[in-house]
Amino acid sequence: MTDSQAATDTPVAYLLLEDGTLFTGKPFGKIGTTGGELCFNTGMTGYQEVFTDPSYSGQMLIMNTAYVGNYGVNEVDVESDRVMIKGLICKNITARYSRMTATGSLSDYLINNGIVAIQDVDTRALVQHVRTKGAMNCIISSELSDVAQLKEQLAAIPKMEGLDLASEVGTKVAYTFGDENASIRVSVLDFGVKRNMLQCFADRDVFVKVFPGKASIEDLLSFQPDGIFVSNGPGDPAAMDYAVKTVQDILASGKPMFGICLGHQLLALANGLKTYKMHHGHRGLNHPVKNLQTGLGEITTQNHGFCVDDATIKTNDKIEVTHLNLNDGTVEGIKIKDKPAFSVQYHPESTPGPYDSRYLFDDFLNLINQHKNN
Repeated sequence: MTDSQAATDTPVAYLLLEDGTLFTGKPFGKIGTTGGELCFNTGMTGYQEVFTDPSYSGQMLIMNTAYVGNYGVNEVDVESDRVMIKGLICKNITARYSRMTATGSLSDYLINNGIVAIQDVDTRALVQHVRTKGAMNCIISSELSDVAQLKEQLAAIPKMEGLDLASEVGTKVAYTFGDENASIRVSVLDFGVKRNMLQCFADRDVFVKVFPGKASIEDLLSFQPDGIFVSNGPGDPAAMDYAVKTVQDILASGKPMFGICLGHQLLALANGLKTYKMHHGHRGLNHPVKNLQTGLGEITTQNHGFCVDDATIKTNDKIEVTHLNLNDGTVEGIKIKDKPAFSVQYHPESTPGPYDSRYLFDDFLNLINQHKNN
C-alpha cells in the first residue's frame, strides 16, 4: 500500500462552521452526521456531568481541555437519563481509562448514546475562532465528505434564538424525590433539572415533587409546597411565554421561589426585564462571580447562552442585582424586593465542583422558614 492509499483509507471526519470554516479530524463515537449551535466548555474534568446536563440540549460541544475520556464513565456521574449534547468536538479522546470505579469507556458510552464526535481538531484555534466570531451553528460528519452537501444540511439547522427546547427535555410525568417525611416540601418546575440539584434538596431534608414545565400554578400548589423551585434548561427564554406566565402566577401566590439559570431568566422576564443572546455564552467550572450582598467571590459552574439585560434592570425599582460575573460584568443573580423570590444565572449544585455556591440552597430554605414563621 502506498502512502497516498494509506492516507485515503484513514477515516476522516469533518467539522463545518456556519461561516464556512472547515476543520478535519478523526471520527469517534457513532458514525453519522449531526449539527447544532457550537459552544465550548472550559472545564478540565466532569465531562460526563456536562454531556448529560439538559441545558446542553441542541449544542455542539467543544471540550477545551486537551484529553477527554481518560477516567471513563460511571452511572453515578450523570445529571439526567441520557446524553444531551448533539455532538462532541475534542483534541484528544481516549478509549483507555484508569479510574477503578469506572464502568466503561467514553468510546462505548458515546456509541451507545448515538453521539457523533470528532477528535484531532485544533480546539485552541477553534475556541479562539468562536470567542472572536461568536456562537454559530455547525455540522459534524463522519460519513459525508462533500462540502456542498454539508453546507446544505447545515443551512437547515434552526437558530437557537426563538427555540423552546426546555419542553423537550423536562419530565412529561410528575414524580417525587427524597424522603416523603421530610420537614420541607418543594415543588419543582422542570425545564431540564439536573439530578444533583434534586439531591442538594434531599440532602437538606427537603421532599420535592418535580412537575412538567407546562404545569399550571394549580398543579404546583397541589403538592402543598413550602416553596417553588424553577429549574435550569436549554433554549431561548423569550420564546417561553407560558413559563413566564407561570412564574408570574408563582409570585402572585406568595410562595417563596428560587430560580436557577433558565429559571433566573424567566424570573427576570416575569418582572418586565429583557434577555438577550450572548456573543458566545458562559460554559465551564471556573467562572468567577461576586456576591454583592456579602462581598465574597465564588468560583461557579455555568452553562448558558442567554443573559438578563442589565440595562432594563436600571429602570426597574423592584429588582436588586445580587451577583455579578467578574469576567464581563453580566448579571448573575437578582432578587425581587417586594416578593420572597430570588435567582442566580449559574448552577450552584456545581457537580463535580467546586462547591462555593451551594449555600444558595440553604438561603432558599432560610427564606422558606422565614415565610412559614410570619
